[in-house]
Amino acid sequence: MITLIIADDDPIILQGLSMIISSRNDLNLLGTASCGKEAVALCRAHHPDVAVLDIRMPQMNGIAAAEKILEEHLSAPLLLTTFDEPDLIGEALDVGARGYILKNSPSERILSAIVTVAEGGTVFAPDVIDYIRSVVRIPNGNTFEGLTSREKEIVTLIAEGLSNAEIAGKLFLSNGTVRNHISTILEKTGLDHRTQIAVRYLVGS
Repeated sequence: MITLIIADDDPIILQGLSMIISSRNDLNLLGTASCGKEAVALCRAHHPDVAVLDIRMPQMNGIAAAEKILEEHLSAPLLLTTFDEPDLIGEALDVGARGYILKNSPSERILSAIVTVAEGGTVFAPDVIDYIRSVVRIPNGNTFEGLTSREKEIVTLIAEGLSNAEIAGKLFLSNGTVRNHISTILEKTGLDHRTQIAVRYLVGS
């Protein structure tokens, strides 16, 4: 059973997402919040597998809430976004949330994103990636040119949304070996977390 909380200051969005989640037997909604502070408090109380957070909320926005949640290892944040937030996209990418999905995405895409994030993967809807390409400036040069073939293979699988365990199974490696490879990739590329690996790969650096 995957546990989660939802935070959005729009009660209609909250109701809609709650109804979508209730359609799945393997999802358990532990609570809802209308601001980032409430979301962090819910995560501290319940330690859900996934925290679905609207980027724009009063008191504490979804990015700040995701950063706090990640700092305290409370949950895996999945950010809800729209196409009118270019000022926040870059900031959101730096935080390291496990996924970004549009609010108006089909219900099955939202449910799939929740499951993927809960399993340790990353989620970037194609339309979100297209938007990121248009608003996020990537330094010149190939970020991954100095990696070994195995490391490049792992980068590709991270970008596809696979968790460490799934990568290990696909490549016949141990989880520890995959973690070591990812640490080396971060060190070689100067990136901070696996979300940045996925984004840098997906935007075609």
